[in-house]
Amino acid sequence: MNRDIVIRAAPFAAYLLFLAIEDLAAGMPGVDFDIRWLYAVKAGLVAAILLFLIRDYEELRRLPGNRLWLLAGAPAVGAVVFALWIHLDQGFLNLGDHPGFDPRSGADGTIDWRLDAVRLAGATLVVPVMEELFWRSFLMRWIDRQDFLSIAPAAVSLKAVLVASITFGFAHSLWLAGIIAGLVYAWLYRASGSLWPPILAHAVTNGLLGIWVLRTGSWQFW
Repeated sequence: MNRDIVIRAAPFAAYLLFLAIEDLAAGMPGVDFDIRWLYAVKAGLVAAILLFLIRDYEELRRLPGNRLWLLAGAPAVGAVVFALWIHLDQGFLNLGDHPGFDPRSGADGTIDWRLDAVRLAGATLVVPVMEELFWRSFLMRWIDRQDFLSIAPAAVSLKAVLVASITFGFAHSLWLAGIIAGLVYAWLYRASGSLWPPILAHAVTNGLLGIWVLRTGSWQFW
């Protein structure tokens, strides 16, 4: 298999593997450890893979020509996606009953801030890099051409944007919110010519969502 594909798919595959392990452990009787800490292992493993391969991700060495994308555009876009995300959870817009990640411990429902910190760090610092490398930099361009690195971000076709964004959306329980987020991050990638604006926007979305979840107790969004 093409190494360029493998190194962009490996962090994402590791993340999916641990999602399956978490689901399996949650359904096993007699499990005597807090399975929520598997998130720390998952995020740590993905971060380690990304750091090990960091020099091979040439798209991460390319900053947008106009730094306003990073200073203002991407954060603003990330905030808009967050606002849409928390309002697109009604009825058929949600694919299932998702319990989410609840960092509370003890009979009094006190938040375990260690679990909270791990979850926020993973969602804000690790997941955006991992997902943007896979969904936008790799898959979206690969749909157009197997030699995906030869395609400039601005040259990605509308078909590729739509297919990748719809697939991204249905990889999340809030499918419509996910599709919109995928389209927005794809637009950022094409317009800026760099992967960093969608990474930053994605990080802002996830960071604001995490803060909002902690303030409101809406754990299903995690």
